[in-house]
Amino acid sequence: MPVPASLRPLLPDLPAGAVTRFAPSPTGLLHLGHVHAALFADALARAAGGRFLLRLEDIDGTRCRPHFAAAIETDLAWLGLRWAGPVRVQSRHMPEYRAALARLEARGLLYPCFCSRAGIQREIAAAGGAPQGPDGPAYPGTCRRLSADERAARLAAGAPHALRLDMAAALAAAPPGLSFHELGEGRLPCDPAPFGDVVLARKEIPASYHLCVTHDDALQGVTLVTRGLDLKPATHLHRLLQALLGWPEPAYAHHGLILGADGRRLAKRDRAPSLQALRAAGHGPEEVRRLAGW
Repeated sequence: MPVPASLRPLLPDLPAGAVTRFAPSPTGLLHLGHVHAALFADALARAAGGRFLLRLEDIDGTRCRPHFAAAIETDLAWLGLRWAGPVRVQSRHMPEYRAALARLEARGLLYPCFCSRAGIQREIAAAGGAPQGPDGPAYPGTCRRLSADERAARLAAGAPHALRLDMAAALAAAPPGLSFHELGEGRLPCDPAPFGDVVLARKEIPASYHLCVTHDDALQGVTLVTRGLDLKPATHLHRLLQALLGWPEPAYAHHGLILGADGRRLAKRDRAPSLQALRAAGHGPEEVRRLAGW
């Protein structure tokens, strides 16, 4: 497949031998937005003479399903995509993520949070609001202010809790002047502070997206992270985690989103037409690529 004209402005900035990845969550069937993201990553890897990887981000055991994981591989193969090496399945590597969390905890950069979501909302409402971060209102810091004895007592009692990054401590521990390289834009400054004390692990999901994705990109040697513009703000937090954990810094390329007839981003929860449905309706791979803006 030739490189689309929309990618050509990025090519002079493309790292030689770039390793990219497509990393969907198997919580539903692939739709045209996923097709665009996968083709974007694959095209840049091919243009760089590099490798394209497939990863299944299935850490959310409450929503991910094996039949969706199988369907992802079937759909991508039908589109004509081929990936290097075995598929990395995140749920098989939880000890690795726990080890990364332990490294942050040993440096005093994490703290247990015993608040429920409802309790956080009540506190924010009582305070008249909270600063808005990329993931919603920033956590008000309730459990950050607990004494060491109070934390120890609650943990000893088996109180359910999440692990939050102490953003102030993390920023103090990170090197100054964090930035990231965006293809076609050059170096951009990082400001992870608006995320506040973000959750990096909770009872039902033992490691967060933010931790797992940065861990796996480093482990798999990903040198060019490609994803939608809606995830560009997360890059600020990911660069902070990379710096704290000594992981390599990849380059980034954020692509536009495929929108539905209502002008909204295609999403599984809105029942965007799946590749399976398009294939059943008689659409071939070439037509599906065209529908995906390729």
